[in-house]
Parts: sequence; C-alpha cells; structure tokens
Amino acid sequence: MPRLSSLIVASLLGLLLSASPARAASVPPWGTGESRGEDLSIWLVTFSPGDDVFSWWGHGSLVVEDRARHMQRLYNYGMYSFDDQTVVHFAKGRLEFWVGESSVNGTFRFYKSLGRDVRVQELNLTPEQRVTVAKKLADNVLPENRDYLYEHYSDNCVTRLRDMIDVAVGGRLSEAEKAPARMTLREHTRRYTSVSPPVSFLLDFMMNDSIDKPITRREEAFLPDELEQQVAELKVPGPDGQPVSLVEKQWDFYASPTRPRPPAQPPAFGPYILALGVLLGGAALGLAAWEKKGSRAARILLGLENVVVGLVLGIPGLALVIMWVGTNHVVTHHNENLFLANPLTLLAVPYGLRLTWNSAKARARLKWVWGLLVATGALGLVLKVLPWSDQDNWRAIALILPISLGMAGAFWLDRLRALVPGTARTPPRQDAQASSLKAS
Repeated sequence: MPRLSSLIVASLLGLLLSASPARAASVPPWGTGESRGEDLSIWLVTFSPGDDVFSWWGHGSLVVEDRARHMQRLYNYGMYSFDDQTVVHFAKGRLEFWVGESSVNGTFRFYKSLGRDVRVQELNLTPEQRVTVAKKLADNVLPENRDYLYEHYSDNCVTRLRDMIDVAVGGRLSEAEKAPARMTLREHTRRYTSVSPPVSFLLDFMMNDSIDKPITRREEAFLPDELEQQVAELKVPGPDGQPVSLVEKQWDFYASPTRPRPPAQPPAFGPYILALGVLLGGAALGLAAWEKKGSRAARILLGLENVVVGLVLGIPGLALVIMWVGTNHVVTHHNENLFLANPLTLLAVPYGLRLTWNSAKARARLKWVWGLLVATGALGLVLKVLPWSDQDNWRAIALILPISLGMAGAFWLDRLRALVPGTARTPPRQDAQASSLKAS
C-alpha cells in the first residue's frame, strides 16, 4: 500500500502509544516456554480516538496474561523514537516503527487519564493457540525482530494484531474478511478526520486515487474499531466442533461518558465546500467591481485575498510536486488535484502583494496566472470522463475551481464586459471629458 505524505503521516500517528523507546525487559515465561497454555489468556485491547490530531485513529494492542504467575504484559506495535533521523525518514517516506511491551495497568490508566475508552476482548483460543500467540509476541519484541516499515493502511499497529490473530485461528479471520468493505479507504479517512474539517480537506487533497479502489473487510481492519468489530463477529470451532464466538468475554476498563464514537459515515461537507468556493470566488469579482469605482480599499483587499489563497492552495500544490518527484510517499503521486492547485498558484502571493501597491505589471501577471489555473482546472474536470481519471476529488474541485474562476474573472473583468453586448462602458474620466466637449 502507498505511504503517506509527511503531513499525512503526522496526522496518522494516532496509532502510537508512546514516542519513547521502551526499556529492555526480561523475557516472560511464555517466551521461554515455561507458561502452560491453560494458564494463558490473550486479550485484544481497543483504545478509542483521542482529541489531538495524532490520536484521531485510535489504537490497538494485545495483552498476554499468565494467571498462574499473576503476570501480564501489553504489546504495542506503534512505537517509534523521535530524533533527527526520524524527520529524514518521514520526509523520504520510510517510516520505521517497532513493537514494545509495557505495563497493562499503567497503560490502561494512561488512556483513562486522557478520557479515552479502553475496551477489552478476551479471545476464545485453544491452549495451543494461546501459546503460539504469546510466544510470537515475546519473540517480536526482541531487538533483532522488533523493527518494521510502517504503512498506515496496510502495515500498522492494528494490521499486525489482525494478522497474528488470523494465524492463530487458522486463517478463519481472513476468510471472513473477503467480503467487500462498506466504504473505501478515503471514506474511512474522511469520517475519522471529520473532527477538523480543514485538516480533513487537506488530507483529502493530498491523497491520490490509490485510496479510492474497492477494498475488502480485511483492508478495513487497519482501523482499531473495525478489527474489534470483526473479531466480535467471528465464529471458530469450539471443543465439540460447534462454532463459538472468538470473543470469550469482553469488558470495558473505562468507557468515557462524553466521548462520541467516530461517525458511521463520512460527513456530507460537499455543499458547504462548494458554497465556500463560490463565496471566495464571488468576493474576488465583487472587489474587482468595487475597485473599478475608484476604491483603493477594494484593490488592497483583492491583493490580500490573492496572497492568502496563493499560500493556502499553493503550498499544498508545491508539496504534492515535491513528494511525487522526490519521495516514496506513493499516495501523493499522480495526484489529479495538481490540475487545480500547483506551484503556479504560489505566484499569486508576490503579485498579490504588489497589487496592493497598485502595480500594473502585477495585475497583468495575475490575469495570466489565474487564467492558466482556470484552464488546467477545467482540463482536469473534462478528463474525469476518462476511466483512468478516477480520483475522488470532487470536494477539491468544488472549492478550488470556483475560486480560480472568480479570481480570473476579477482580472479579466474588462475583457468579459467587452464580450457581453450592452455591458461595455466608457471609463468615467472619458465620459466626463466627452460631456465637457459637447457642452462647449
């Protein structure tokens, strides 16, 4: 699966438990073969999303308990160490994560202190299966085994749990997960990021059509909540060969009385995004018309609008080009949103500043900058009829294309008036001069 842009990666680190390396611990008895399967229990733990951008996705872990020895350990595949090399790896698209172990009660209390749900499912595994899972977890935290390359949608802290459970139950989980998913990866991303519409739109803008393909329920299980649900639904053979639930029992260590679950469907922000695009594009036209009446304030406001729009749309457009050309963030490559916003958009910043000082050259340059952006945006829209142009970027089109049209119209206003019969007018000073000559 594709890796994410550095900004997207930053927002997807919610699957982390800690940013600090775990200290080395002694090998537990289930790692040395001392624990009996009858004494072991395996828990799947789901932590609900948090308030900050790094925790929007929730988190998942596995717990091994040896009841005979009164020993527990929590295994977390979302560990990373933040240093200078981490920044370099993020920029290149090589995200190195590792699995660590920690105290169960300490971890649970930590999430409770954040007001995040802690939900536990004890898995209905045979003694042999428990030994297999516990031994695998103990082996995975060893220095020579613990590191892996993180990929948000296909290899994260939850998919590793999914695969381990699937092996333990003989592939029955993956068999059940072959059914079509109820939505795409983009739609899941949009519903989990809906807590912040601006960030949600930015992530939507940055990712290409690789997250718009039909997927299966297995691919949906990159999310902790989805894996929790799929495990709860799975049936496995019991001691008598009859199907029983994979979840032997479940309980909440903590359930927040105020924290809502993520929405079941992505929010319908489309009409609001279109309204905002039309409003901003219309504002540019209105300022241009006001400026024609001799308003200095209108010119300054129009210049400032160019500066703000150039920054807000141009920086992500430039980032897309850099990530396409120079990084392994494949999810940003071949992004159709480059038709709408790209490095050309950034030219609106210096020219917009010069427009506030009434630069005729800046006005002429802005005319062509926005004219070209309208042309490329319209081309991207026309190309949507082709089968390979299947990126779900209608929200970006709804916002950016009306803005570009309004901006272009603001600087082509005189030409547009000349093309419309009955709208061409003589400039006010010429009208006054003509009237004076007629009176003479």
